[in-house]
Amino acid sequence: KVKKNMANNHHEYEEVHLTDDDDAEDIELVSGGVGGRQRRAAPPLSSSGGGGSTTKWIVILFLIVLVGVYKLGMEEGKAEVQHEGFDGGDGINDNYSEVNVKQTHHEDDDTKDAAVQEEQIKQPETTTTTTTTVPPKPTMKFTMDHLTAMRTECNNLINTLNDYYYGEDKAIAMLMNSHIAPWDFNEVELDHVESTDESTFVNQYPPRKLRAVKLVNTMLRALVSDSQRTFLMGGIGSSVMAGHDNCHYDAYESQMERLFSPIWQAADMEFTFQNAGEGGGCGDSFENQVWCVKQNISPDVDVVHYEWTYFEHGAAYDWHESLLRWIQMLPKQPPLHIFNTGRNNKNDRDVKLTDYYARYGFNAFYMRTGFENGGYDYEKEKSEKEIDRFAWGHVGDGYHNTTRYGELEEDDLRKTSLGVVMRNWHPGPMGFQLTSDSFTYVYTHAILKALDIIEKEVNDGKDPREKWDASTRPIFMKGDLPEPMYCDPIYCVVDEPPGCLNYELPTFGQWGPRVEDPDDDLNPYLGEVQKWNVWHKDNDLWYMVGKQDTSLFKKRDDAEMCRHLDACGGISASKAEDGMVVFRLPKMEVGLVVVCGCCGKDVGQNMFMDNENLEISFNTVPLNKTTFDVWPNKKCVRLLKKFPTSGRESETPTGHHYLALKLLENQVGADVRISHVFTI
Repeated sequence: KVKKNMANNHHEYEEVHLTDDDDAEDIELVSGGVGGRQRRAAPPLSSSGGGGSTTKWIVILFLIVLVGVYKLGMEEGKAEVQHEGFDGGDGINDNYSEVNVKQTHHEDDDTKDAAVQEEQIKQPETTTTTTTTVPPKPTMKFTMDHLTAMRTECNNLINTLNDYYYGEDKAIAMLMNSHIAPWDFNEVELDHVESTDESTFVNQYPPRKLRAVKLVNTMLRALVSDSQRTFLMGGIGSSVMAGHDNCHYDAYESQMERLFSPIWQAADMEFTFQNAGEGGGCGDSFENQVWCVKQNISPDVDVVHYEWTYFEHGAAYDWHESLLRWIQMLPKQPPLHIFNTGRNNKNDRDVKLTDYYARYGFNAFYMRTGFENGGYDYEKEKSEKEIDRFAWGHVGDGYHNTTRYGELEEDDLRKTSLGVVMRNWHPGPMGFQLTSDSFTYVYTHAILKALDIIEKEVNDGKDPREKWDASTRPIFMKGDLPEPMYCDPIYCVVDEPPGCLNYELPTFGQWGPRVEDPDDDLNPYLGEVQKWNVWHKDNDLWYMVGKQDTSLFKKRDDAEMCRHLDACGGISASKAEDGMVVFRLPKMEVGLVVVCGCCGKDVGQNMFMDNENLEISFNTVPLNKTTFDVWPNKKCVRLLKKFPTSGRESETPTGHHYLALKLLENQVGADVRISHVFTI
């Protein structure tokens, strides 16, 4: 019940009876008001006792006074409502504005006074109870139950590896200190990870802390972002990355998926490692494949791995830097981690890059150093016993004679095969196990630190998503990165990674150039013959598996797990009647256009530059081949270093740039086979 006293008089309105189900049309006013609403009539005054006309005038005067008091009360109530409405929030203002509009509308209509009075009687209650309702933010998918389960799995894994490598100190030496810059998460605190002032942060802390903070930040964002349900890693590299001379099941990426997955499954997430390693038969090297990082692996990766160290001879620091800078332009700005099979010789330029780009998580792992950090004296054993544990096919690393999963094998031949450290120049399962263990051990320590930070935020009543949801990640532009040390700034200081069309397998990402539909209205060669054919080498199950495992698995039902993913491929033509192939090129910043051939390491010169049967055009204008150069390796030719600045080749009437290759006569000898087209 609501009881309202009007100001400046002693008349008390009778009670207005409200229930939860009453609305404005159902309220019964007991005093004042006429018109369509019913009110309880005052009892008739007695006509006896000589009260006739005197009583009549008294009643009239009383009604006049009553109307006056009512009018005065309305004005004061209106002023109070307006004053309180503007002091309130947006929702309160809206309610009061609606009431005031109603009051103005009925001000000259005496028959509506009761309705207005009713609104006035209700409003003071509204001013103290009406609030703006904001829809609650959905509950974070990563719960405290997930946190507890994930922490348990992390500790289980770390304890397993500590035991396997004979104690925590030795495990740290072999798995964390085997990187060019040893990992250390002990000093990472909340204020480091949430720092938004990068210049102050970078200048205040040493590289080892910056590097650890980046990796912890990567894990934090993966865990608290409701939109992310998979932690995704991708590796580009040679036949070592591909796992050749082993079953694919034994490659380090496959071992890591099995080792690391239970931690992510505890959070109802998945872990996937995309293995885009490619064998040497296609003629590739790091010099052409780094341009294809956005297609070879998904652009949505959380961490990128790279391996081509056999072919670098210590002189690929400029390509490492280019790759690192390009992937910072991907959505998740993934850290770059390099896999080396040899020793950490602390190449001066690589050390400088590791410190210079520490804030982006850059580091490199050395497998041979990992084994040696455990304390086993390989050199003494080699000199005294003539045992070289890194010789081709040797079984046992000095600590164990087979892998952990090899210990569970019932087949002795398979168990022995799983104990090989180096098949040849390719690691065997034991070498790959150490590699998998090292990366997983490092990443698990980063997750534990991330879990501690999430727990603290939740216990402090804060939502971790406010700081680390994927949507809060700053967007990098080329000017946000430091000046390059070694890479060509024309190509490595850009806002987007290169665009690539790679016909080799596997690829997991997005192509840049694409073959234009011959019937597309925008195709500048609409109506001309365009019949080049896409092909891939049809490798059988035993391609690059290795003789030992081939012999073994031909007798087993689970042989399919040995199949490797990589295969050469391209788009090709051999006859003039095949016509041309037209590539629509993606948005470019520089205008670089490169085409690579297949299959071989030095096919570029003969296939593209010296081939008189082949016409190459840009935006419908044939290019002068004397301007071409073999670059960045001998299987590729650079057609344009940058955009043309004049002539029809500089014009794009459709808004797109086009590259066309056309056979003028039947090809003599090898077909023209294009494996890559990349641009920037």
